[in-house]
Amino acid sequence: MRLNEGVRLQGERCILVPYEASMVPRYHEWMQDPEILELTGSEPLSLEEELEMQSKWKEDSDKLTFVVLDVARPEDPQLGVCCEGGAMAGDVNVFFHAGAGEDDVADRVEEAEGEALSGATPRSKSDMEGETPNYSVGEVEVMVAEKASRRRGIAREALTLIMEYCRRELSTTRFVAKIKDHNAPSIALFEGLGFACV
Repeated sequence: MRLNEGVRLQGERCILVPYEASMVPRYHEWMQDPEILELTGSEPLSLEEELEMQSKWKEDSDKLTFVVLDVARPEDPQLGVCCEGGAMAGDVNVFFHAGAGEDDVADRVEEAEGEALSGATPRSKSDMEGETPNYSVGEVEVMVAEKASRRRGIAREALTLIMEYCRRELSTTRFVAKIKDHNAPSIALFEGLGFACV
């Protein structure tokens, strides 16, 4: 997240802000929901593990993580200035894989069970040590965890904002997404943005 330190991306429905430590308790609450865990392919973590992950991600140069703020809902003053302008609603991420360029995506399409949209096969951490991330291809994902913020165009706008940012600031030329095959709303969202199932 060093890539987006101090960056705020403003839309009409949402604001994207970097994921800060003060946000972890709310994020941790979301990640206790079995439906969210299943749809995101995540494992439940303790609050301490979530705090450790946020701290580690803050130093990574191979991912962008923004928390999505819903501008139609009141901000939480306990979260401080980082959340001015709206309530936490979810997150949007782009992961970059060292050495994964356009050709890698074309040559190595992963067809994991239950995924309708897919991209470059991730390499092991040891394979990537010492390599600089290649920002030409990003694996993008979005989660709107707050039910009051769903079905209002926030996910679409968050994806548009982060992809525009990546194109402009990192020269990203291609995006891939992995979605569970039974997650019809998410598949429709990405197809509406020009993604195709592979």
